[in-house]
Amino acid sequence: MADVRDNKAQRRFELDTGGGIAFANYRLTPSAVIITHTETPHALRGRGIASKLVKGALDLIRADGQKVVAGCGFVVDYLHKHPEYADLVG
Repeated sequence: MADVRDNKAQRRFELDTGGGIAFANYRLTPSAVIITHTETPHALRGRGIASKLVKGALDLIRADGQKVVAGCGFVVDYLHKHPEYADLVG
């Protein structure tokens, strides 16, 4: 699998799974990136792909010096399970 990329034109983080694109839609505010929805190809669910996608998205957000707001349940759960990203929560 390739690394997570920021598709700025479509405002989503993407991960090529080989069986389709997993993605996390986002909105930008002056102070944070709000991840509003994550989606993994149906046939590939339950394999940790969404977790890899969110981890990559958070790493990109951190590298840009931004904060994140969890706007979907999956990201909320991920952040609770991964306190190493607590500094990003805006």
